[in-house]
Amino acid sequence: MTTEAETDDRDGAAPESSGERSSTPLRRLGSVRLRRRLRARAGAFLGTYVFSSLTKRIVVLNLAGLIALVSGILYLNQFRAGLIDARVQSLLTQGEIIAGAIAASATVDTGAISVDPEKLLELQAGETLAPDSLTSLDFPVNPERVGPVLRRLISPTKTRARIYDPDGLLILDSRHLYSGPQILRFDLPPPEGEEVGMLDRMWQSMKLWMRQGDLPLYQEAGGGDGRIYPEVEAALNGSPASVVRVSQRGELIVSVAVPIQRFRAVLGTLLLSTQGGDIDAIVSAERIAIMRVFLVAAGVMFIMSVLLAGTIAGPVRRLAAAAERVRKGSNSRHEIPDFSDRQDEIGHLARAFRDMTNALYNRMDAIERFAADVAHELKNPLTSLRSAVETLPLAKSDTSRARLMEVIQHDVRRLDRLITDISDASRLDAELSRGNAEVLDVANLLRGVADMSNQRAVETAPRVILTIADVKPEKPGEKAPDKPYEMMGYDSRLAQVINNLIDNARSFSPEGGTVRIGASRKGPRIIVTVDDDGPGIRAEKIERIFERFYTDRPDGEDFGNNSGLGLSISRQIIEAHKGTITAENRTEPDPQTGTRRVTGARFVLSLPAGRPA
Repeated sequence: MTTEAETDDRDGAAPESSGERSSTPLRRLGSVRLRRRLRARAGAFLGTYVFSSLTKRIVVLNLAGLIALVSGILYLNQFRAGLIDARVQSLLTQGEIIAGAIAASATVDTGAISVDPEKLLELQAGETLAPDSLTSLDFPVNPERVGPVLRRLISPTKTRARIYDPDGLLILDSRHLYSGPQILRFDLPPPEGEEVGMLDRMWQSMKLWMRQGDLPLYQEAGGGDGRIYPEVEAALNGSPASVVRVSQRGELIVSVAVPIQRFRAVLGTLLLSTQGGDIDAIVSAERIAIMRVFLVAAGVMFIMSVLLAGTIAGPVRRLAAAAERVRKGSNSRHEIPDFSDRQDEIGHLARAFRDMTNALYNRMDAIERFAADVAHELKNPLTSLRSAVETLPLAKSDTSRARLMEVIQHDVRRLDRLITDISDASRLDAELSRGNAEVLDVANLLRGVADMSNQRAVETAPRVILTIADVKPEKPGEKAPDKPYEMMGYDSRLAQVINNLIDNARSFSPEGGTVRIGASRKGPRIIVTVDDDGPGIRAEKIERIFERFYTDRPDGEDFGNNSGLGLSISRQIIEAHKGTITAENRTEPDPQTGTRRVTGARFVLSLPAGRPA
């Protein structure tokens, strides 16, 4: 009994190890995955760059223009007309040469006397004709003498020559000229059963239909009267003529008739005609050459179109993919591809996308910070309110309970004020983006706000004084603007800013003080200032006062009476009007110390003047 190993040894094949048997399927699986990956990448490349929608459109439009151009060249070119004219001139020259040679080979027939019957009828009674008038010299065209000459002159030209006598009868036809040792070759009709293909018949019918409207149809006269050809009739009268005809197969045939003359006597007519399809073959060869140029141009245009589409479709696709990542991404910032080095629409689009994305991220960060600030500001009064509520049951005296109730009411008012200001700040951007700016007069707006503020104020509150400067021409000879304080904006929101600054100035000014508002025009900007007589702003706090929920109130003022959103909202409104708002201190020299001392704060608004162009 033999084992499997012994059988393998006898067969001459060594047994494979288990490791080799297991590695073979893995290698095959790896090669299959590699081929699939390569096919997927090739398909993605072709679908992205070569067969993308934009690439197809560019290629189709470019090729359509090239096809229209080539079609116009093939259909409307003057090559065929020029070729026909050149062929006519060539046949005329050739015919004159051959007619001269034939006329020179004609001999005089001296053994014949020809009598003109018309002259005999003109004789009167008793009159006779002189012998000289009875006889005339005749130069007949001898086919035996002319045939060899015609064969030598016609054979290299591949044209058909026919000679007609003065009566229009056919004397010689180059198709039937042959010499003794030559072998005749005739184009016989196809045998029965072999017909011209359908496409060939359709093409011939189409050519005949297209050309028959402009050209006469060619008919074979055979050995009959050659006067059915107009050019032969004209040549018999002594004038060369040419006619272009179309055959039954739609092929062009050019015929030229030249008179054969000797001593001004017309001995006959030489009719030269081209072979059917001769001119069409030349035109077809020219068109084939044009098509070759077209194919080369189309190939170059296809490659250039693909490359052009790649410079457009590739960046656009990368921008779209980046925008999709930005839309889906929530944990990290995704950068938009940078094409700022391109000075074209793609570069402009990339820069706009980057700016838009940065603006979106900044807005998201601002919303996140705003939410955090709101939560922080709301948490403080809620914590105080909860502590007071929890402590209220433990209060033993009416005084303690009254103090706790006062704290509760204060915190509730603070919460109400915070929620109102937060709601106003949160919908401010939406209102400014949805609203339509209108033309407004800042001077009239300031007058209305100042009057309303003085009417609402108590007697001890600082009064508001408005000063509007007259606008003078910037340069001598120029005319001052009719309405120097006009601008595009939202009057209600600008009035909110002015009221906020007035209330802020009054809160810092002492009793009996003054809040001064000034308006002036500096170039294309309207400058509005709001001054108070307060302690001013600490230098390190000038920028922080515009932050949300930041307050820097005078000592002794109740905490929580301000939400810290007034100046932040004011800056947001002014920036929406493409303006700026800044804060600074007013100073004047101190006569005692010799230094400059702070006399109050000043807020400066700079707004763009004028209507849109």
